[in-house]
Amino acid sequence: MIGVFKNARGLHAGGVLGINRRNAAYTLVHNRRELYPLVDDKLETKRLAEKAGVAVPPLYAVVEIEREIRALPQKLADREDFVVKPARGSQGDGILVVVGRSRDTYRLADGTSLTEAELAFHVSNTLSGVFSLGGQTDRALVEYRVQFDPVFERIAYRGVPDIRVIVFLGVPVMAMVRLPTRMSRGKANLHQGALGAGIDMATGTTLSAVWRDRIVDDHPDTGVAVAGVKIPGWDTLLDIAARSFELTGLGYVGIDLVLDREMGPLVLELNARPGLAIQLANRAGLAPRLEAARAAFANLASVVERVSFAKDRFRSVL
Repeated sequence: MIGVFKNARGLHAGGVLGINRRNAAYTLVHNRRELYPLVDDKLETKRLAEKAGVAVPPLYAVVEIEREIRALPQKLADREDFVVKPARGSQGDGILVVVGRSRDTYRLADGTSLTEAELAFHVSNTLSGVFSLGGQTDRALVEYRVQFDPVFERIAYRGVPDIRVIVFLGVPVMAMVRLPTRMSRGKANLHQGALGAGIDMATGTTLSAVWRDRIVDDHPDTGVAVAGVKIPGWDTLLDIAARSFELTGLGYVGIDLVLDREMGPLVLELNARPGLAIQLANRAGLAPRLEAARAAFANLASVVERVSFAKDRFRSVL
């Protein structure tokens, strides 16, 4: 990030937020500990969103104990594609994206295959906490595989892009779209090599991107420019993001959304400790935007007002 903001002084002048300040000034102050389970557990998040009328990927199965694994092939017998994920996973670990099958063999998004026995072993590892936060025992979720909107077809490799929005006190302050690459094996996770493209908050149009801590203009696999793509339904996505404040009670949160070609916007998950690479993707610091949202909060009485404020105040100047 220092390469983008020239030096340490440039980081400070650019309002770049570091982990220590994020924790001390925002997450610890505005996120009550007793609310963390609402977002740390993807099953709880899904139930919370459904109760509030917010669309999520349909759930096919939940595996909570070992003996339930034996019944999984029967439950999935009619499913050609699906996603398996740990309820308490992080950074994309433990997620399997099945894109097709042949009898008892599953074809994954990264081009590899998995037998029924290997899938059972993976789910068993999930239950034992191999992929979960802090190694806690976990549950495995099997859900609908999102069919991403064709707007992303030329700037994503195999997997499903998602949109991360940082929300503070109900105000969407910064966003990026995470684009799968060959390196990330089709997963939309920056830690595993996905591309993160900044988004103009006013228009929903993509900006330049960050890939492996450097700014890039083109997708490394497709060679297509990532900037200038207008995300459809941008106002709806901002509305869903802004409502995450009332949904969870958390003041500082990251919400991950996807655009399904049939179902429209879906909430994938929420995060009470969202990463900070989004600043590099946008070439802008979070701190000034967070403080602007804090100063305006008392005068923003509705979701509509919070979204309008975000679009007006956080318009890209790149």
